[in-house]
Amino acid sequence: MSRAFTRDGQEGEDAHVLPERPVSSERNFVTPRGLALIEADLRQARNAFAAAEAAGDRIAMGNASRDIRYWAARRASAELVAPSSSGNGIRFGMAVTLAYADGREKTWRIVGEDEAEAAVGRISHVSPLARALFGKDVGDEVKVGPQSAEIVAIDLTPEA
Repeated sequence: MSRAFTRDGQEGEDAHVLPERPVSSERNFVTPRGLALIEADLRQARNAFAAAEAAGDRIAMGNASRDIRYWAARRASAELVAPSSSGNGIRFGMAVTLAYADGREKTWRIVGEDEAEAAVGRISHVSPLARALFGKDVGDEVKVGPQSAEIVAIDLTPEA
């Protein structure tokens, strides 16, 4: 690659500053756990910047700056929401157990976008499943992809 097509100080094909992380246009609802995770990620990004600065690594500094901007924006827009026991059906922060026609049961907790991790049962409040669950109650049916499931339990105990 010609030197004319590299950034100042960029060495090798792997050395590049990553593009900006897109910030969601949805409201940034967070659980207490989610807020703590955002704050931890912001601290980690600041520590990575300091380490890169000490090492004089401009590429790593740029990448850490990108992460600082993202996590600072997420922290600034965070709206802490705790589950409420008022009788308005399923809401943000609640865990919902669904019983599927094949006999399986799966529990999903509705959380903020940055906290979502479907593999461990945490779904974003903007996901299609969460939106289908909002306002429903035990005994109601919900369409989950091509199948239906019955809501068999709702837990508003915050996740530790």
